[in-house]
Amino acid sequence: MNGGPTSLLDVSDIGIAFGGLKAVDRVSFKVEAGQVFSIIGPNGAGKTTLFNLVTGIYRASQGKVRLAGEDITGLAPHLLVRRGMARTFQNLQVFFRMSAVENVMVGCHLSERTSFLADLLGLPAVGRQNRVTRERAMELLDKVGLAPLADASAGALPYGALKRLEIARALAASPKILLLDEPAAGCNPVETEAMDHLIADIARSGVAVVLIEHDMKLVMKISDRVLVLAQGRPLAEGPPRAVRDNPDVIAAYLGDHGAREADRAHG
Repeated sequence: MNGGPTSLLDVSDIGIAFGGLKAVDRVSFKVEAGQVFSIIGPNGAGKTTLFNLVTGIYRASQGKVRLAGEDITGLAPHLLVRRGMARTFQNLQVFFRMSAVENVMVGCHLSERTSFLADLLGLPAVGRQNRVTRERAMELLDKVGLAPLADASAGALPYGALKRLEIARALAASPKILLLDEPAAGCNPVETEAMDHLIADIARSGVAVVLIEHDMKLVMKISDRVLVLAQGRPLAEGPPRAVRDNPDVIAAYLGDHGAREADRAHG
């Protein structure tokens, strides 16, 4: 240790193999509080596998993950949530038969103080807690622009709204760091712009945001740093402009079209 400040998230030499294939091979990166850190790369580059290693879904075969200086390598996802790490998934994990506000209330349960027994017995504390939880859920829906749809069934919401609903539910755990797996995938340009503003707003509140995203315009516009993966290995890392102009990145991933999209973000 050099005695410098501790990064909020510190991933060092993380890796995993499935059979003989190294899906993620010695990847290292650091993320600071309030920073937007994007992970990009072609399909099959290992991006979601890397997320699954960091968030405890997969057990790493090598390397370490530290959160605020604490070694969290291999901890179960529910324990990581309690330590301040939340995530969304590439495929929506929404309760479609519940209302929007009920979906977010589910995310609040980790911070609730009432016990299962109190719930079972219908004690007054449960009613009070449910009111507090609903108020908190409404605040989060307002933050993501969904307050007017609080009582609508999640199954009736448009796709872009469902993406923001998932983020509201993740924020219900009051995370220090939020990992977003393709938050703009499937969104139209208006929804993508709303997502862009939301992510920037979350980062401004002091939460670190790590995202996997294919929309190069979004990535280049909102990221503080970008990590490029290729075949499970780091190809480049740095500020958006440096990554955009890196010949190896252009050859392996961006190509002419991607480079033009990235250019527009800085136009």
